Amino acid sequence: QVQLVESGGGLVQPGGSLRLSCAASGRIFSINTMGWYRQAPGKQRELVAAITSGGSTNYADSVKGRFTISRDNAKNTVYLQMNSLKPEDTAVYYCNTVGLLHIKGINDYWGQGTQVTVSS
Repeated sequence: QVQLVESGGGLVQPGGSLRLSCAASGRIFSINTMGWYRQAPGKQRELVAAITSGGSTNYADSVKGRFTISRDNAKNTVYLQMNSLKPEDTAVYYCNTVGLLHIKGINDYWGQGTQVTVSS
């Protein structure tokens, strides 16, 4: 059974930094794309950043220059380094995998979400 376990959320002051981690566990052979989405109260879930197995990245315009996504393919783990955080970054952040190949086939998965709150 495949699971995505997120960590690293919390409360931070404006201008501060946080690092999110998401580890995929199970009998996994490969993962095509790993990414982070976020959903603020009353808003739709939106893509924050994504990274392919080859290292190509994609960022939402609102986070470019402030957030950095990276991954460790050997550990099936994706990271999101968030710097210069703003109150509008407050949301539940969800880890996502696309094209995860495991013992029983290939599927997409979501993590349970981790709260990020930016407030003074």
